[in-house]
Amino acid sequence: MERSVAVEELTSGASGRIIPVFRNIRRSVPSPRSVLRIFVFFHAIFLWFLLVLRRSGRSPICSKAAAASSPLASPRRKGGGRGPRKGWRVAKAEEEDVRRRRALAEELSMVHPSDGGDGGCRCETFVLLGSRRNALFCRSWVPAAGRMRGILVIIHGLNEHSGRYAHFAKQLTSCNFGVYAMDWIGHGGSDGLHGYVPSLDYVVEDTGIFVEKIKSENPGVPCFLFGHSTGGAVVLKAASCPCIEAMLEGIILTSPALRVKPTHPIVGAVAPIVSLLLPKYQFKGANKRGIPVSRDPAAMLAKYSDPLVYTGPIRVRTGHEILRISSYLLQNLKSVTIPFLVLHGTADRVTDPLASQDLYNEAASVFKDIKLYEGFLHDLLFEPERDEIGADIIDWMKKRLQ
Repeated sequence: MERSVAVEELTSGASGRIIPVFRNIRRSVPSPRSVLRIFVFFHAIFLWFLLVLRRSGRSPICSKAAAASSPLASPRRKGGGRGPRKGWRVAKAEEEDVRRRRALAEELSMVHPSDGGDGGCRCETFVLLGSRRNALFCRSWVPAAGRMRGILVIIHGLNEHSGRYAHFAKQLTSCNFGVYAMDWIGHGGSDGLHGYVPSLDYVVEDTGIFVEKIKSENPGVPCFLFGHSTGGAVVLKAASCPCIEAMLEGIILTSPALRVKPTHPIVGAVAPIVSLLLPKYQFKGANKRGIPVSRDPAAMLAKYSDPLVYTGPIRVRTGHEILRISSYLLQNLKSVTIPFLVLHGTADRVTDPLASQDLYNEAASVFKDIKLYEGFLHDLLFEPERDEIGADIIDWMKKRLQ
């Protein structure tokens, strides 16, 4: 494959939207000296912040624990002081948004309109406690009759949710595969500020808890783990944990976010600092023009009119987390040993198909396969050829079980 595909920078994951946080920085940095001054400025702020924490004599976590146990803290939590009142209002608004999203997730049909019925599968939703006692909204589609030949666990991409995979789930259950899917923290019907991911390691940990629960409830049934875009990066990192790898027959990755670069080197230098100081900050002008992620206009309309799909500008911490997990995975491709199938469209402008090729070339896995679809875009399971792509995934799992 020729290295001519133009890939936009700093992906927001499966939402198909690229958020160039500092897209115009090239025009605002006239010389290396100015770049150095900006870096020194942010570095000074960071050192000052650390100094303040050190003078406090305890970590922020310890401070929160002490405040929770102190009787003097109770009046402040109830509204005493300007800061706590504002924090209470923000928390209240987030809680109301979570309730609204969970209600929408519960009401969402688990049968795709084009499928015309449940087709002999049992569908249900449930809530799972995550690694930080946060509520994770989950779905399952299980064949109504016959023995399950395997289970596919779906981890969606950034800014979307598990309910979007109903058609794929129907295709899987018709082949006697059970399907389980989980909404990340801050996504779909799960707890958290919509579209905000404080750490992708939280998602990795929650994925491990989810897989462990499914395996304990279905002993002896082979299990596969699927991840799309940034969800693919999460799945690949989760599978690097021996305890999770031992529970899986293999993983499937579609359009994984394995090579994500900032728009300018200075972004990589200041991102950790800005994400620490202003983790939830949004760059308002970042999302004016969406990038096509499917060649099917109906799929594009359905995605961006879905109230459970986050369409706002990316938050600073979330962007930094994407850069961080991408960097980690690129440095550890050779240590990948789990069987895998990676699928990518050659015309993908959100994530890099060449990075998927590098994963296939460098991974130590004995059982590995790659499929590149000429001219296809980012959301492979929402392309016009979605059924053929789904069949490729099912055939690979069957081959793996044999």
